[in-house]
Amino acid sequence: MAPGSHRVSRYTVYAEAALAALVMLGPVALGGAARWVAWPLVALSGAAAVLAFVGARRQGETPRVPLLSAPLVGGLVLCAFQLVPLPPGLLAWVSPEAEALRADVLVPLGLTDWRPVSLEPSATWRELAKHGAYLLTFLAAVQVCRARASRQRLLAVLAFTGAAVATVGLGHALSGVDTLFGLRAYVHARPPLVTPFGNPNHLAGFLGLCATVSVGLALSKQPRSRAWPFAMAALVSGAGVLLSLSRAGIVFFVFGQVLLAVWLMKQRREARTPARPAWGKGAAVLLGLLATLSVGAYLAADQLWAEARTVDGVESLRRGKMEPWPMMARAARAFPVLGMGRGAFEAAFPRYQTEPNPNTFTHPENAVLQWAAEWGVPGLLLLGLGVWAFVKRVRREDHGPVELAALSGVAALALHNLFDFSLELPACAVAVAVVLGSVARPREAERMAARRTKQGTLPAGPAMALAAGLAVVLLVALVPGRRRMADAEVLLAERISARAPDAEVRALGLQLIGVHPADYLLYRLMAMASVSHGAAGAKDALTFVNHTLYLRPLDAPVHRVAARALLHLGRREQAFLEYRLAHEAGDSSVLISEAMPKARTVEELKTLTPEAPGQAVALAEAMLAVPSRRTLGLAWLAWAREHFEGQPEAPALWMQEARGQLAQRELSAAEAACAEVERRAPDAVATHLLRADVWRAQGKRAEALQSLESLAKRFPHDVELAFTLATRQQEAGLTRRSRDTLAAVAPYLTDTRQRARRLSLEADSFEKEGLLARALEQRRSVVGLLPGPDSHFAVARLQELLSRYDAAARSVHEGLRLMPLGDARRAEGEAWAARLEERERALQDAHKGALLEDAPGSPAVSDAPPP
Repeated sequence: MAPGSHRVSRYTVYAEAALAALVMLGPVALGGAARWVAWPLVALSGAAAVLAFVGARRQGETPRVPLLSAPLVGGLVLCAFQLVPLPPGLLAWVSPEAEALRADVLVPLGLTDWRPVSLEPSATWRELAKHGAYLLTFLAAVQVCRARASRQRLLAVLAFTGAAVATVGLGHALSGVDTLFGLRAYVHARPPLVTPFGNPNHLAGFLGLCATVSVGLALSKQPRSRAWPFAMAALVSGAGVLLSLSRAGIVFFVFGQVLLAVWLMKQRREARTPARPAWGKGAAVLLGLLATLSVGAYLAADQLWAEARTVDGVESLRRGKMEPWPMMARAARAFPVLGMGRGAFEAAFPRYQTEPNPNTFTHPENAVLQWAAEWGVPGLLLLGLGVWAFVKRVRREDHGPVELAALSGVAALALHNLFDFSLELPACAVAVAVVLGSVARPREAERMAARRTKQGTLPAGPAMALAAGLAVVLLVALVPGRRRMADAEVLLAERISARAPDAEVRALGLQLIGVHPADYLLYRLMAMASVSHGAAGAKDALTFVNHTLYLRPLDAPVHRVAARALLHLGRREQAFLEYRLAHEAGDSSVLISEAMPKARTVEELKTLTPEAPGQAVALAEAMLAVPSRRTLGLAWLAWAREHFEGQPEAPALWMQEARGQLAQRELSAAEAACAEVERRAPDAVATHLLRADVWRAQGKRAEALQSLESLAKRFPHDVELAFTLATRQQEAGLTRRSRDTLAAVAPYLTDTRQRARRLSLEADSFEKEGLLARALEQRRSVVGLLPGPDSHFAVARLQELLSRYDAAARSVHEGLRLMPLGDARRAEGEAWAARLEERERALQDAHKGALLEDAPGSPAVSDAPPP
């Protein structure tokens, strides 16, 4: 076929269909987050490239390799280098951190094989396949988009795919459905607009690109009847961007539209004629942007206003996205030569995380940091090369509206990825590859020059062979890439939970660690498995603890495991120091739930005590609440009061001292501590409550009640004060006054727990008056607010007093259903339910007997002997 002919080979059409399927694959595969997406991605991209090169050969064209493909080719090569196992000496030169991991962690475990640069090889295999697929997609798009009709159709697929995704979200919003098609619920995300994209930032990035391309298609040289569907697609996709409530997505979408308008107006001004005004299409774009923003803002006005109220300008952005950047930059500086491995950020970053965070950082949410950390300096060079090639392409003078729209959309999405990572997933990455391929296609003048110079060209035959061979290699790469950290963690955890033999667990653990050497959770699981064997496994547990802390210094659960192991070995002081470190690393419950009950001496409690006085107050309150620990707690509290003297929490420690002495019935010591609290915090409500409790313990109940009633008049909004006063009034027999107190504070209750407590106190007052039915009504309301075992048992007790044994048994069974299996009260509750059921049966039998006696025609029963 002659060059320049407009006839298109059927193989090119097949390649176009494969590219269209790739564009639609991303959204269908949950934005590219579905685990199965890599296989069809590689298969379709390989098929598209091979078919496109076959079509080029049939059409007599020579495939081009534009400069924009250089970053993808370089990324492919870097991924391959990162997967090559290196000897220790060479690995130490290329990546000191990778060699340190091998020498300090893997070799002591017996894993002495050569290691690659990547700290998570399976993820790098997957990234190798993805980058190869993006390269093949881009090259296929470059070839297919030489034909104007194919280019229009391919970009139309992208435009209408974005509109379809936005329509799905609008449909879910209008129908009030919060699960995807009523079938899939997002577990870890709550997207404002329910679409296949679980991440609203990724949704905004994809729809922003689709909307911008739609605007370009609407402004291209074509009949108006064919332009309006693209204009409608732009409006729908733009509205979807706003409804996503992604702040960065909305900002960069607007930026892309403004950039397109500026470029169009500049182009029209330079080419204007007296009969043709320069502002026509630029004004149309601005009007389209205004319409998009107006429609979307109208639909999402309430949500946008609520979102805007949570934004504090640059400071909010800094706290949310930018605050971890210094940590991530330090991680990137540790891997300057070849990086930590593409895709290895999730596994490698915890070693460099210096601030505790309950979330897992899978990506830096910054493209520059992502490439710097995972590819090192070569990655930054590739990024710079890509930017330069993009700018060079922008500076061409033969762009039409479609090309300018494509470049504007890609520029906006790339800038958006300075605060997001949507380009790390196939949906947006494939869309960008196709859009850039449509722009980077060779023009006719370029084709003639390339045919003369042979620069940037590749013969069709070798191109087909390379594309097919690369596609096969990428499919093979997905085989080791199928192994994921999450699967390994679940497998090992299940084997440990099933109490598999120690040798089997250890062999499996070492095997998985060899595949995922930087996954700290595998080491933690091994430590937990070892410490469960007591003193016999304590030393082995400490070995895995040290490896875990090497990979994640701020791992709170492993500090708890270390403390248990040290207790088994009798090293108690070190154990309690580990408990404290667990608390400081983010385990807020470890001190009270596990460490404090195991402490035996004041010295151990001192070691356990954090430097934060507020935690010392909570620790004192928990310790003094346990009668058997109260003496030790008061001894420790004497040290804590002296240690934290001068801190704002010092009065609270004195208050705990007073309450502890009251519990011990040491009234003189409680009086002295109360006087000290009054000296330090004379105006605090808690101080007055403490004084009332001291008077009450001293037998001065009238003075205590009078003090509380006076205090309630001064602080009518204090809920805790009202509850305390109502309780004391009930103790004094003033049940009606108690309900008046509770009614006065009712408007100031702020949560469900407070409302449930008010109803419980009212139920107590009715019960004291003998109004059991009204008390039962209040208890049932408590169950509706806080459905727990105690709430159901309280209802059952009143139902039993009212002789409603069947209902009481049902309430007991409901409480047992909500009770943990290991609760010691379960046996008592089951016996109670059985007793109630027995009494109900007896009552029913008695009732039946009475009915039989009173039934007409029943034979008379006589005590006289028969004749």
